[in-house]
Amino acid sequence: MLPSVSSRPRTGTEGSKSSDGRFFEDFTLDEVIIHAAPRTISDGDIALYHALTGNRFTLQTSNQFARDVGYNTAPIDDIFLFNAVFGLSVADISRNARANLGYAGCDFLAQVFVGETLSARSRVIGLRETSSGDSGIVYVMTEGLDHRDVPILRFIRWVLIPKRDPNTRTHISHVPDLPDQVHPITVPPHRLNRNWNDLRTGSPYRWEEYQVGEKIDHIDGVTVENTEHMTATRLYRNAARVHFDGLKMKDSAGGQRLVYGGHVIALARALSYNGLANACIVTAINAGRHSAPVHAGDTLYAWTEITECIALQNRSDIGALRLVTRAIKNEPCTEFQTAGDNLVLTLDYTVILPRR
Repeated sequence: MLPSVSSRPRTGTEGSKSSDGRFFEDFTLDEVIIHAAPRTISDGDIALYHALTGNRFTLQTSNQFARDVGYNTAPIDDIFLFNAVFGLSVADISRNARANLGYAGCDFLAQVFVGETLSARSRVIGLRETSSGDSGIVYVMTEGLDHRDVPILRFIRWVLIPKRDPNTRTHISHVPDLPDQVHPITVPPHRLNRNWNDLRTGSPYRWEEYQVGEKIDHIDGVTVENTEHMTATRLYRNAARVHFDGLKMKDSAGGQRLVYGGHVIALARALSYNGLANACIVTAINAGRHSAPVHAGDTLYAWTEITECIALQNRSDIGALRLVTRAIKNEPCTEFQTAGDNLVLTLDYTVILPRR
């Protein structure tokens, strides 16, 4: 648990009430940051998310299906939840970031439903000045909270952030120990095999049909358009300048704005439906890395490897799979690429799906 204390005020331009965001020098080890602007999740938010990603996982898209398997209504898609909490933290953490480098220890602690109000807080758990000296890497642990301030999501991320004064050396170096997996995983209390209908989900394959080492080419591709990725990033409330400010990106990326990495994760997850349609719940992101940028006009493909089949104690209705999904830009995944300039995402995560 993060201590419930206030953060110091955001850094602002001298003489102005507006803020220019934080730079590397503005972070302090163990500092706790309470993020502003909580948000209540609406049906409109979820409908727009499904439209922008093409998500088809039936538990999250059909209230009737969710009721049939024991819910009162459809839960919010887990990757939307991750992006929504991430977005709440951006103004204080990564507004000026050059890149979001990776994730670890992302634990989905509860399923969440439309009408919930989300807030977030972060603790700075690591700081490291880069060898060039003009920037640094900031490590934070962020918690998403429900309306009662109960944690519903927790994750670690690390971000490359420039210095306000590139000539100032801080000689700061504290890199935290990062978990290589989420353990134990959070298991949903609902029993999922009551009236589970494979015809409705679009796949006959349940937990028993998957094997360690199996590789699945998800086949379908999606071309990222500027209007779509920017609308999605606004939906997540991610205010990082690299996604919106073409003038700022002019020198570093030919004027091209970067596609937010969390949206790349959402697109890869949506693509994985073809082959993993019954993998209806994401319960953990063990690790994630963005290895190359994505820009408007790039076409994304994805493939997944099954790395572990997990039988859950005292649960005969569900099982878990540990997966690694890789997203590739501008070429299909028929070769199951694990490296190369076109590899843009490697995501190690754990899903829940029904058993027979």
